[in-house]
Amino acid sequence: MDPTIRLILAQGMLGLNNGVFYAMLSLGLAVIFGLLNVVNFAHGALYMAGAFVALMLYSYLGPWIGLDWLHIGFWPALILVPILIACFGMLIERFLLRWLYKFDPIYSLLLTFGVTLVLQGLFINFFNASGTPYPAMPESLKGVVNLGFMMFPKYRLFVIVFSIVVCFVVWYIIERTAIGARLRAGTENPELVKAFGINVPLMVMLTFGFGTGLAGLAGLLAAPIYSVSPLMGANLIIVIFAVVVIGGMGSIMGAVVTGFALGLIEGVTKVFYAPAANTVIFLLMVIVLLVRPNGLFGRQG
Repeated sequence: MDPTIRLILAQGMLGLNNGVFYAMLSLGLAVIFGLLNVVNFAHGALYMAGAFVALMLYSYLGPWIGLDWLHIGFWPALILVPILIACFGMLIERFLLRWLYKFDPIYSLLLTFGVTLVLQGLFINFFNASGTPYPAMPESLKGVVNLGFMMFPKYRLFVIVFSIVVCFVVWYIIERTAIGARLRAGTENPELVKAFGINVPLMVMLTFGFGTGLAGLAGLLAAPIYSVSPLMGANLIIVIFAVVVIGGMGSIMGAVVTGFALGLIEGVTKVFYAPAANTVIFLLMVIVLLVRPNGLFGRQG
């Protein structure tokens, strides 16, 4: 195989691996914004919290409760972490955000920004700002796979496939099922939906929890790849907002497709001009805003 083609394919795979996290996080943001009209700036902090919860379940929970042998590993955490972060997100919605729905959305953004600072401060105080490796990489996902053009880590391949499945399932539930139709109807015309006996406030709280649970799941998936750090969400949230803007604010399909595509573009850019890899996403955002302000998949006003 031509070395240049081999390099492009290899960087494309590594970029796709980053795109997984762009897609998962922007999907959660799109769910919350598209259905609830809330710009959740705390999404990056909840992603970070997901990684830390996974770390604490494995390394700290046992000693805290006097059971030193207890280590909750990756597979149980794959279920527990999204649930715990979703529950935390529902508490934020119920006791903080719900009071602000009648005001300008900027207040919700400022509140979630405050939540971000509080969470980062708490984790920095307990764990300091440096990264901590996640020690519970599953044995079955260690090693590499020969893709023909590169040896690719088995765990990263699992993350790509698993995330594609999760994104498709979420899109299908919201866009193609009766549950998704009720969610959309409940947020667009809550009084009409209440007339059918549906508890709209509960539905809104569960939707917010679902979106934040996706952030927690992404954090868990990232933990074995990157160091678990209080700043890992802060480094990513600006890119995620750019992905959501390019895909179209609130567009589920736009968030998923754009997330994966921008990961690929970022990776391939490194082959031709590596210094531009960190800015190509923002350059594309500017172009899209000038040509199509509602985003690639957004509805035209």
